[in-house]
Amino acid sequence: MDAKKTIIRIGRNTLSFTTLDASSAEHPILYRPYVVKGGISMSANLREAFKTGNCIDADTTKVQVMVETASLLVPIEQFDEADMETIFSYSYPAGQEKRVIYYDVLPDLKAVCLYAINKNLDTVIRDRFEDGITFVHAMTPVWRQLHQRSFTGHRNKLYGYFHGKQLEVFSFQQNRFKFCNSFDAAHAHDALYYLLYVWKQLRLQSEHDELHILGDIPEQDWLLQELKRFLQNAYLINAQSEFQDAPATKIKGMPYDLITLITRGR
Repeated sequence: MDAKKTIIRIGRNTLSFTTLDASSAEHPILYRPYVVKGGISMSANLREAFKTGNCIDADTTKVQVMVETASLLVPIEQFDEADMETIFSYSYPAGQEKRVIYYDVLPDLKAVCLYAINKNLDTVIRDRFEDGITFVHAMTPVWRQLHQRSFTGHRNKLYGYFHGKQLEVFSFQQNRFKFCNSFDAAHAHDALYYLLYVWKQLRLQSEHDELHILGDIPEQDWLLQELKRFLQNAYLINAQSEFQDAPATKIKGMPYDLITLITRGR
């Protein structure tokens, strides 16, 4: 029998624990959001969550940590593990913060995603679990899923994924990223500006090409309506239609990136 697995998703201001148990017909997926306390660090919140005993089952042996944090994409042919801290620091100077750099390989996109987590947070996780820990960036399963989706039809596609009050805008050209950037987008008006700006920058055609938005979208109906004023092919992606009959899509409040990780893997 497979060991019980837990996915700890650490967002900018959110924390959740998802237990996957293939042996349980009644609860194969148990999603447990944790109420984050303001005024203390995420590492302190995680330590408190572990103390409650309600988040991690005693028989859990496999743990995957999904993190929502700044990332840097490096072409796979230029990636060297020995240089990743230096490269990451050029884009994201550490300052006084001690951190640990991780990376995800995206072989189908010929890229490597570099990202960092706070050293104290990393220590809390490793103190709780001796081994069996893997890390994954929240965007990794999203990029891989939408890259596969981009091959349907003959139109160029631009994607906007909303999570943690951030907007990730990206596009693919065959097996590489054509564009990828992140914007602060807590407000729909800002998101509209960024999406149309990138669309224009990439010289996409309003009558022919496609824009797809998904995730935790601010003022979703208004934003989609405004996009359709300028673009003929603007669409909303939802997990229910993307992953039909997948159990994870029936869980209220679960982010698209976590649904994708559970349903399709990293």
